[in-house]
Amino acid sequence: MKTENFQIREANESDVRAIADIFYSIYSSEYPYPQFYDTEWLKRSVFNDDIVLLVAEDTRTGDILGTASVILDIGAHSDLLAEFGRLVVHPQPRGRGVGTRLMQHRIELVKNRLHVGLVENRTSHTFSQTISFKNGFVPVGFLPLKLPLTEFRESMALFVRYFGDALKMRRNHPRIIPEAYGLSQIALAHCSLDCNAVIDDQSPPYPHCREFILDNLQNEGLPSLLQIQRGRVSHRELFGPMRLHYGFFRLQAAHAQYLVARGLDALGKAGPVVGALGFIHDENERLLKLFELISTNDFPVRYLLEQVLEQARILGVEYLEADVNAHAPKMQRTLLELGFTPVAYIPAMVFCDFERIDVVRMAKVTKILDPKRIKIIAEVKPIADLVIQSFTCKSVSPILAEAVGRISLFRGLNVEQTQQLASLCRLVSMYEGTRLFRVDEDSKEMFLVLEGRISITNGSDCESIGYVEQGETVGERALLIGDTHTAEAKAECGGLVAGISREGLNRLIRQRPDIGLILYRNLAIGLGAKLMRA
Repeated sequence: MKTENFQIREANESDVRAIADIFYSIYSSEYPYPQFYDTEWLKRSVFNDDIVLLVAEDTRTGDILGTASVILDIGAHSDLLAEFGRLVVHPQPRGRGVGTRLMQHRIELVKNRLHVGLVENRTSHTFSQTISFKNGFVPVGFLPLKLPLTEFRESMALFVRYFGDALKMRRNHPRIIPEAYGLSQIALAHCSLDCNAVIDDQSPPYPHCREFILDNLQNEGLPSLLQIQRGRVSHRELFGPMRLHYGFFRLQAAHAQYLVARGLDALGKAGPVVGALGFIHDENERLLKLFELISTNDFPVRYLLEQVLEQARILGVEYLEADVNAHAPKMQRTLLELGFTPVAYIPAMVFCDFERIDVVRMAKVTKILDPKRIKIIAEVKPIADLVIQSFTCKSVSPILAEAVGRISLFRGLNVEQTQQLASLCRLVSMYEGTRLFRVDEDSKEMFLVLEGRISITNGSDCESIGYVEQGETVGERALLIGDTHTAEAKAECGGLVAGISREGLNRLIRQRPDIGLILYRNLAIGLGAKLMRA
């Protein structure tokens, strides 16, 4: 294949030094995958059946202009899933179509070997996004701060393309939590599929239970877990590149670990194995990926997840990821409560029980996302905006986080529900005489009093009607019924309030009726208390 004096071919042993030099010319010393600087690792990749490694060669000079690869083992073998990754072009020949030809050639080489191809494109520029989109890949996700560089982490745009009969084998009517529904609508439309996802806001999360003893998987513990997996695990909820039955040594080679839970006997000592959670920790990327859950019942699940998250915190992990079955709303809800956010929706990603299953990819990030660093093509923007908004909503002011225990509106909410509501709030400093609203003014916001005290008057002659103290709400009546204010609210002294807009509150209640039920109860109790006091 020749175009504009270069050819695309599979790499050979003599190319490895040039490949390493291209990566260094682009990334210098900050590339998070040091194996691409390692000529011995690159040599092994040339002969690895699970990796297709290509180069673009200048036919006049013999120089290597670019390189790209396909990793064919990122899922289970039956998933027929591959990652089109590591496409880099030397700065000098850019504009000659090298990147496009590398993409086209690797598609031709592997299209008969897989059903689903994924690409994680960088967002510091739009170069790779454009190439992916022009070659039939469509955006289905936005992965905030996944790629670690020297000074910061870079977000990635996730694209997918289907081959063969992949979409014909897709299982319909997935059940997903409301927080993932918007992503599913966009992703399914991009894949030319009808949005037949069912919103599930009724499935509860896994229960809190701490009556277990934990240990790391050893070789001798493998048979017990395999018996549980064979006999009792019929509905897989987490997916990944490894499975327990692959064997202990292969798991070790992939740096896969399992946290094992044992029940307690009558004497409080370790009893039989009741569950395990598999994960891969990558020190270079400061990343942890959950990939398999095995459990005899519901009770160990949340505890295993919490303990792996605690290990991630101790290890300094900055990005956590889980590919969740789109038919498992219970696991989706549990991860949401543990701080994960839906970041991608990938139709027909995994092969399971004679059909292909949609996946909700969920991520937890410990760093602050800066949208100013992100450059994306128009096709990525709807999904990126949705994910960025979700992550922004998880940012809660430390002042508000410290005060929620004293605010009546938050009474009865669990940690995740509290975070969802608190993320809607904007902080407003008050001085003596600061007016929050006037009589007959349109109601756009209600306020939570964090510090200070608010006096309520009739407005015209400043006759006192009552007051609102720290921990109470003001302005909620007009906000809820869509009316204008019938009184005036003014700060008696300096203080701090948190405002919640009507638009934000209505959106949250539509998505989360479980939160809305508690809020309406708390608001009714608060209004009753103020009426009794008046």
